[in-house]
Amino acid sequence: MRDPYEVLGVARDAGADEIKSAYRRLARRYHPDVNPGDEEAEDKFKEVGQAYSVLSDPERKARYDTFGSVDEAPSTGFVDTRFSDLFDMFFSGFDASQSRRRIGRDGDDIRVDLQLTLDEVVTGVEKTVEYARSAKCAGCGGTGSEKGQAPEQCAKCGGQGVVTQMRNTFIGTVRTSATCSSCGGAGAIIRNPCGECKGLGLKQEMAKASVKVPPGVESGLTVHLSGKGGDGLGAGQNGDLFVVLRIQNDPRFARQGNDLSTGVTLTLAQAVLGDVVEVEGLDSDFEVEVPPGTQPGAVFRIDEAGLPPLYGGKRGNLVLHMRVEIPEKLSEAEADLIRQFAELRGEKPPRGKPEGAGLLGSLFKKKK
Repeated sequence: MRDPYEVLGVARDAGADEIKSAYRRLARRYHPDVNPGDEEAEDKFKEVGQAYSVLSDPERKARYDTFGSVDEAPSTGFVDTRFSDLFDMFFSGFDASQSRRRIGRDGDDIRVDLQLTLDEVVTGVEKTVEYARSAKCAGCGGTGSEKGQAPEQCAKCGGQGVVTQMRNTFIGTVRTSATCSSCGGAGAIIRNPCGECKGLGLKQEMAKASVKVPPGVESGLTVHLSGKGGDGLGAGQNGDLFVVLRIQNDPRFARQGNDLSTGVTLTLAQAVLGDVVEVEGLDSDFEVEVPPGTQPGAVFRIDEAGLPPLYGGKRGNLVLHMRVEIPEKLSEAEADLIRQFAELRGEKPPRGKPEGAGLLGSLFKKKK
């Protein structure tokens, strides 16, 4: 936000009257109704309104003078409504609020979740989602009136949906506009409501929409389908459909970005002697050579066997974490072979579990 004093062209010690005078002069110069189609003038008009909203409020002005900021939320592009009456006061010949008013109601935006598998993330997919929406009543075409009868124009607001009043204030005559209390801003009154929609103009229906999902998507990504939400009424626009993608958990793999990881279990013999093992991939299987002496926790990588990036390029990797399965029970013959193996390697033969000792006795034995 620019320095509001600079925008209004006043000194920092300017009084309230000087600030108001500068604001009125600039607002009159840059008002959109005086400069139709001039985007630069419209931007300046908004900037002037924002500056005045700060300097005309003692608390916000003090905060700006102290900290150089008022911690405002991002601008919506609309001038503070507290000053709309002042704008109207300058242009009594214009009815800006009515000339720009769009009589109608926008349709509702709708959100649905779409579940995807990792296999679908690899290839991309086109799916159909089904959802409930508000649609224009077929019986009345969305007017809310019984067949063959048009709604009556509201006599109070003349079909504008707003009522304008002039009132005298200490700063002069001020014009205000408010939503018409007779028609609720619709601009028309329904005397004979439609029997199908009870005068609402809308009915609930189930709808379907096709969603194209590109490869490489992640959970939380949203596909925006414009105009696929609820129907608008009158001059209102249709709402939009927002499809939120959810990737199902796959028990085979863990995902980290475009990389996938999985565990591979080796027997003791495979880990010691080496082997060629078959590993299940996402869209194909692989033969992986395990070298002799592979340790538990060893990590191997298969390049470009993971997931594709969203906007094209090389696929991620498939990361293999090796687990070595240690036998829990051995026959006496197997135990003898293990002892012989230890002796051949010059190791002290393990004593194993003493005969007749329980589990705790084998784990915790006093040293002599």
